[in-house]
Amino acid sequence: MSTEDFNPNNVGVKGTLFGLPYSLEEARIVVIPVPWDVTVSYGAGTSDGPLAVLEASSQLDYEQPDLKEAWKLGVAMADIPEVWYSLGKELRVKSEQYIEWLEEGANPVLAKEMELILAEVNRECAQLMEYVEQECSYWQKKGKITVLLGGDHSTPLGHIRSLAKKHPGLGILQIDAHADLRIAYEGFEFSHASIMYNAMKNEQVGKLVQVGIRDYCEQEADYVRDSDGRVVSFYDQHIKEAQYAGKSWEGICDEIVNQLPDKVYLSFDIDGLDPKLCPNTGTPVPGGFEFEQVMFLLKKLVKSGRTIVGADLNEVSPGEDEWDANVGARVLYRLINLLAMSQGLL
Repeated sequence: MSTEDFNPNNVGVKGTLFGLPYSLEEARIVVIPVPWDVTVSYGAGTSDGPLAVLEASSQLDYEQPDLKEAWKLGVAMADIPEVWYSLGKELRVKSEQYIEWLEEGANPVLAKEMELILAEVNRECAQLMEYVEQECSYWQKKGKITVLLGGDHSTPLGHIRSLAKKHPGLGILQIDAHADLRIAYEGFEFSHASIMYNAMKNEQVGKLVQVGIRDYCEQEADYVRDSDGRVVSFYDQHIKEAQYAGKSWEGICDEIVNQLPDKVYLSFDIDGLDPKLCPNTGTPVPGGFEFEQVMFLLKKLVKSGRTIVGADLNEVSPGEDEWDANVGARVLYRLINLLAMSQGLL
């Protein structure tokens, strides 16, 4: 269907992201799917997130009270890379063997076999990071704005690298239940629990502001404390206690936004939301945000004049009822629109 024939009031047609009639050539924003969950340490399934979000997205209605005709922006999703999806499934079986071996006490009899598995997983994960960076750079050189759709939270590292090269000193705004500052968690160098530790090794990343963190270890808390302000964490407990004492969410959002530089990369782990909204995500944690709370924060970010230069959404695991995918599709749509607004496209 051409854009001229498209009626946004009709029933959504499956096959394209949000049922929109844009090709990759026509689109201003390209969503890059990365179906990967090799190193997840609890529940798997996020490798199926990109396809599930794509299929659920056609059920979305476009109208928003603060953005008229946002569907005209021009958004399309690149093909899901089946090679990486298949390889990820194979490696997931091996990584589960390795994790089980660790959890059962690391029997030395199996140590050599497990070391080979770990080396293979780390090698292929490193290759994936290279692929993601190249894929993102490819679309950026074509003048597209890129948004990554995981997969687990390890997947955006290459995307962050590509944008940090273009925008040295950029800040990362991380919405998440977890700090993700562990060093090679369980031996996996590119673990989903290590994404922000790996991102902050890049000197071109100026700052990390974490929001909603409620599941973290002592080492991660020490990392934040010893970062000299390069990492700032707004812990869920502190946010809630401030609200219980009468502080407004708007005031807290102002504090968060004021910590960020002019150029911002948004990393949205869906488990930053209340787990009733994403019960099938890999590691759900009590607490978290309502959908509109996060959108209010992002609108405050946009209204501040800062620019969202790129973003990711990750850790959507569809489950049998597809509830998470429906929520994920709506998060992705709003996230993209607010990114576009920050760049003056809406």
